[in-house]
Amino acid sequence: MPYVNIRITREGATPAQKADLIAGVTELLQRVLGKNPATTVVNIDEVDFENWGIGGLPVLDYRAAQALKEPPR
Repeated sequence: MPYVNIRITREGATPAQKADLIAGVTELLQRVLGKNPATTVVNIDEVDFENWGIGGLPVLDYRAAQALKEPPR
């Protein structure tokens, strides 16, 4: 029984988007590893921004720093 835990920042993913993630991961495990969709569990955790960090920075600070590095479009 595969168990997949997806963690995303709490940014307003819609129920439809979450359903697409669940279906897509389940299909991927079936296609690549031959896993039974009926016994595949997918859990989505939404994490508050203050609880998510990248590169030693809170995620919003990290994104702001990355935005300064991007060339204008």
